[in-house]
Amino acid sequence: MHRSGPAMAWNVFKFCTALRGLGSIMILLVLGVVGVTYYAVVLTNYGPALYDGGLDSLIAFAVLISFHCLLVMLLWSYFSVVLTDPGSVPPNWRPAVDEERAEGDPLNTMEFSILHPELSNQRIRYCRKCNHLKPPRCHHCSVCGRCVLKMDHHCVWVVNCVGALNYKYFLLFLLYTFLETSVVTLSLLPHFIAFFSEGEIPGTPSTLATTFIAFVLNLAFALSVMGFLIMHISLVAANTTTIEAYEKKTTPKWRYDLGRKRNFEQVFGMDKRYWLIPAYSDEDLRRMPALQGLEYPSKPELESQEF
Repeated sequence: MHRSGPAMAWNVFKFCTALRGLGSIMILLVLGVVGVTYYAVVLTNYGPALYDGGLDSLIAFAVLISFHCLLVMLLWSYFSVVLTDPGSVPPNWRPAVDEERAEGDPLNTMEFSILHPELSNQRIRYCRKCNHLKPPRCHHCSVCGRCVLKMDHHCVWVVNCVGALNYKYFLLFLLYTFLETSVVTLSLLPHFIAFFSEGEIPGTPSTLATTFIAFVLNLAFALSVMGFLIMHISLVAANTTTIEAYEKKTTPKWRYDLGRKRNFEQVFGMDKRYWLIPAYSDEDLRRMPALQGLEYPSKPELESQEF
């Protein structure tokens, strides 16, 4: 029993190291699924159908346009999640309020409680692994080996943590993956049904097998991603993360819930023109420190309820 603790800690460390090593494999897997799907939809079925004329050409054109538009948004969102740092704690970070007050813990003073009622029950936390203070909603990721701002989870599919700076991109990746796989599933459904018909099916064995595999893969992804998308939309609506979901259930009133509209604005930005693309407006980028939890809102900001 005495040796089980160190052994368990060593095994967990090895597991985290293995997850970190999956990086290039998972990216290649995603690109492989995209490649198989592209071959089945564009090169095998609907690309040649453009030259059939009549209604078949019109349907093929509509499928190809929607397929390529969604594919561009999917890949843009995916690589935005992969390449964007989720948010790291700046070196020697300290709460701005703490710098203005020399005495005691600023989060326990009466003045701070009056000015910031939604933050008054928090205490400044310290990460023993990173050896620095932790902003609110910051958690340590064992896979990345660092603290991540507003960490939601570490996702092996995107080879990155999902946190304050790339959570929007992750949600858009889920959205466009669901839409893309749904379009592919519906467009390949007639060809999939043809496999079980008694008539002769046009195409070589390799193209038929690719179509079959693409349909099954996209159907599986559409159903699974739909569940994740619904879950994360509900989390955004309540202004919580996957890690905080249990904590929220044990708290009478969730202190970060600002109302559904402002909760979505905190993730997607104030400018709704940017909500469906993996980018932020210049004004939203200026407000990022407050969204990350690195800066506490001032009294006028609380009254105007901008965040």
